[in-house]
Amino acid sequence: MRSGARFYCKTAPIGFNIYDNEEKLRLKTTYQAREEAEAEGQRLNLERFQNVLSDRESMPAL
Repeated sequence: MRSGARFYCKTAPIGFNIYDNEEKLRLKTTYQAREEAEAEGQRLNLERFQNVLSDRESMPAL
């Protein structure tokens, strides 16, 4: 039978963070609850999507 002791890396924050697939890096902000991280991820995705749409609208039509 195994012992229940666990060891955690001291440099890894405990909590939830967001991974940026385009930049291939984790954002530095850490969230205590998964729901907070998911809500912030949704907000960032919406912001990026709106930027893409506005860039597309400002392009001249062919």
